Amino acid sequence: MFELPKLSYDYAALEPYIDEKTTQIHHTKHHAAYIQNLNDAIKGHEDLLKGKTLEDLLGAVDKVPEEIRTKVRNHAGGHLNHALFWQIMTPKGKKEPQDKLSYEIKKAFGDFGAFKEEFTAKAMGRFGSGWAFLVINRKKLEIVDTPNQDSPLIDKAIPILGLDVWEHAYYLKYQNRRADYIEAWWNVVNWEEVERRLKLYLR
Repeated sequence: MFELPKLSYDYAALEPYIDEKTTQIHHTKHHAAYIQNLNDAIKGHEDLLKGKTLEDLLGAVDKVPEEIRTKVRNHAGGHLNHALFWQIMTPKGKKEPQDKLSYEIKKAFGDFGAFKEEFTAKAMGRFGSGWAFLVINRKKLEIVDTPNQDSPLIDKAIPILGLDVWEHAYYLKYQNRRADYIEAWWNVVNWEEVERRLKLYLR
């Protein structure tokens, strides 16, 4: 069964950009709930995971038994999306990507500024609840957004950077000001972790 992963920083570490109370509630309540609901959904279907990762499961979600498919899509997606979200943030990150990641971003989007604008626009344009992602798709970088907790893996794209734009991710500090939250979030992106993921999947 799945368990809530520990964060590599304390709940106050992302201040002032993401507040301590939001980080704590987001992690211990929202993320934890997706894991609990996923565990409940797969009871009696544990054979689905034999020899497979959760990424494998989401990448072939159409093969999950119909009676639990929606729950697996929602809650496995919620678990993986949040696990990524916590890992690609850090209190001591660099302001811009370096090395291979910087090169690939420039190749795909022109420069970092253009990438940042496009990613922000995608995050702002996601109506209602959802996510914005930087993904590897057919060995190229792309920016996509998904509704609810859908993972890009469902469409065979590999997420390496993800931003949660559900209101629970920012409402305590920013209320309805999603743009302010997104602008602040850029200050805590862990570009070294994003680079690690890029090198893992783009060779």
